[in-house]
Amino acid sequence: MDYPNDQAPGAPVRSGVPEHGRIPKYYAVKAQISALLEELGEGNVIPTERDLSERYRVARETVRQAVRELVLEGRLRRQGRNTVVAGPKLEQPLSLASYTEGVRRQGRTPGRTLVSLDRFACPKALADETGLTRGDPVWHLERVLLADEERVGLESTYVAVARVPRLDTDFEPDSSFYAYLRAQGIAFGDADERIETVLATPREALLIGTPPALPMLLIHRVSRDTAGRPLERVRSLYRGDRFSFSAHLTG
Repeated sequence: MDYPNDQAPGAPVRSGVPEHGRIPKYYAVKAQISALLEELGEGNVIPTERDLSERYRVARETVRQAVRELVLEGRLRRQGRNTVVAGPKLEQPLSLASYTEGVRRQGRTPGRTLVSLDRFACPKALADETGLTRGDPVWHLERVLLADEERVGLESTYVAVARVPRLDTDFEPDSSFYAYLRAQGIAFGDADERIETVLATPREALLIGTPPALPMLLIHRVSRDTAGRPLERVRSLYRGDRFSFSAHLTG
């Protein structure tokens, strides 16, 4: 089936043109730059703001706004002092699968860098949310998420020490935590998950290597084993310009 240019699958409704038909100048430039990205291809450096402003005969601030939006949308990414054409976003399924499995399915190499692994008494808020016992020892595992060596997110996992008492000695921090649990004979049963958009804190932005103003996708997950017992509480922060999420729904 043929679609009008502004009604192709996935395209914004009317391509962002308001009903009165007057297109903001920066948006027209953004559309022109978008076409240029198709010609350049992934990884190539785009022309400078000065070159683009001369090419499209607009002010540099107009170009800057167009480029800024393309960066936020994940079409462009910063690389040192240059701005380059970004590749497709990583698509992560909303399922009881690990980050590692999701990234590998797309032909990318997953990785993680350990930030910290701490042990402390379970506070009331965590106990109320997960069903863990207040005061019992829990692990807090924090890691930076990588895809092909690029930092793309930050993951915090809370799990009872009683479930994985040797986490600090037996677990490889750059490996899949879910695979480790399965190796311990622990099977996932179900989970509750919530997604929201947030801005990273200054600390989170520093760890992930992004500007604080970059929108993030935040996933909260509370998981249970097949017997319904609390298993883990995970807070995963993903770069909004590098990730999208998918789910299969049935009626």
